[in-house]
Amino acid sequence: MAVIDYYFYGASPFTYLGHEALGEAARRQGAQIAYKPVNLFALWEVSGAVPPAKRPPVRQRYRLIEIQRVADYRGLPVNTKPKFWPVDTTLADQAVIALTEAGKDPFDYMRKVLAGVWAEDRDLADRGVIAGILTDCGFDAEAILERAQSDDIAAIWARNSEEAVAADAVGVPAYVLNGEVFWGQDRIELLEHALQTGRAPYTP
Repeated sequence: MAVIDYYFYGASPFTYLGHEALGEAARRQGAQIAYKPVNLFALWEVSGAVPPAKRPPVRQRYRLIEIQRVADYRGLPVNTKPKFWPVDTTLADQAVIALTEAGKDPFDYMRKVLAGVWAEDRDLADRGVIAGILTDCGFDAEAILERAQSDDIAAIWARNSEEAVAADAVGVPAYVLNGEVFWGQDRIELLEHALQTGRAPYTP
């Protein structure tokens, strides 16, 4: 079974906009998703990217148009200026690692986290909000959050970031298949084509 390494950050609008499409593509092609939340700023340090507020105004404006355009195309609600953003979703992301380490599927939990930021104006830095989402998904919130705050989960989070940098992930979301990186939700169709055809990975 093919495995897609899914590098993401819970506060990323484009991770939100591509999440459902990635899941659908993986299901159609019988691929497995390996969930790997990262420290986005560690990736940006290498790729040369900067936070949106530090980008030239023309790029800031285009980003807002692009978010609306993709949301419309994918049929998703979106708020281009969320009440709680920027927001540190490290704990919410590390809960994904805790879930996968416990043998749980974090896909639906991630959907609610991402939508919480970009469609529902929820504060995803708030432990109580995260706990509520975990409970809604049928998980033991306190057990997962306690595990998420452990040193070994933090070490996995840091290692994910190192792996993403090594894979040449420019930012998030990034999907890596057989060593080939697909950066951005607008590359999901190309990722699915690679899965469907079984072609050899492209290299620099």
